[in-house]
Amino acid sequence: MFGVVGLGRMGGNLAIQAVRKGIPVAGYSKGKIDPGLKKAGVVIVKSLEELKKKLPRPAIIFIYIPAGPVLDTVITELCKVLKKGDIIVDGGNSYWGDSINRAKALKKKGIFFIDLGTSGGVTGAVNGACFMAGGDKKAVARIEPFLKKLAVKDGYVYAGPSGSGHFIKLVHNGIEFGMLQAIGEGVDLLEHFHNKLDIQKVLHCWRNGSVIRSWLIELMEEQYILQKGVKKVPAFIEDTGEVNWLVGDALRMEVPIPAISSSINQLFASRDKDKKWAKAIAMMRHGFGSHPFGSDNMIVQERKEGRVGDIFRG
Repeated sequence: MFGVVGLGRMGGNLAIQAVRKGIPVAGYSKGKIDPGLKKAGVVIVKSLEELKKKLPRPAIIFIYIPAGPVLDTVITELCKVLKKGDIIVDGGNSYWGDSINRAKALKKKGIFFIDLGTSGGVTGAVNGACFMAGGDKKAVARIEPFLKKLAVKDGYVYAGPSGSGHFIKLVHNGIEFGMLQAIGEGVDLLEHFHNKLDIQKVLHCWRNGSVIRSWLIELMEEQYILQKGVKKVPAFIEDTGEVNWLVGDALRMEVPIPAISSSINQLFASRDKDKKWAKAIAMMRHGFGSHPFGSDNMIVQERKEGRVGDIFRG
């Protein structure tokens, strides 16, 4: 049996998956708890102290809450009820450097801290996730039986010492952003082709046997059908900021990551309604070349006809 703190989409669904696979789970959450958790067999408790009492020694508690100060608050509260040899597992998207510091601080109290990168989204939480564990090897060995049952086949790796699990997950998220950007740009090109394309059929084709076949391409096709194309979807892209940390790490490591960095810049650009940077460029271009402010029909024509033999001229 293990405990879960944070019974939202990830923590709650992992708890349900565990119970379904014969692993008893006790869960605690400050927020509203889905009645389906109790119905599924998750033991719901009202305090961290009650959670600790439900668990055998050494107690194993997974935390699935947002990264940041709130996590430290929960860890501090857990330390009041846990004993030497107990294990805290952070399954959220915490910064790997913070995980190293938390592991060091908890080691002084005799409590093990494992940083557990978790991927696969809500679907993975329900049906089988991908886990990347960092921390004391003996402590990780104690939770491995749970992880291997909750992961898809070969979807678990012991990454190494403290911080390794969350660092690998951070790199994973950076790769994800680069892939999302590339697919998004590909769809944009398909939408702008001079002949109308059946993009849904193109995406379906790419899902089957192409070099770029992937879960993301599958999701793109599914959403393209569900949303009836891209026109009604807001262009604003929200994110929780983890990949920003990776860009900073890459600068300090002096490792170039142009695709990942570009994907972050494009994400920021999606939120820019005022586009003051564009206004500034227009002002300078007006200054050095008397270029007009806003669109100009003659310049548009020049741009389209400036290259002889251009197939796009129509």
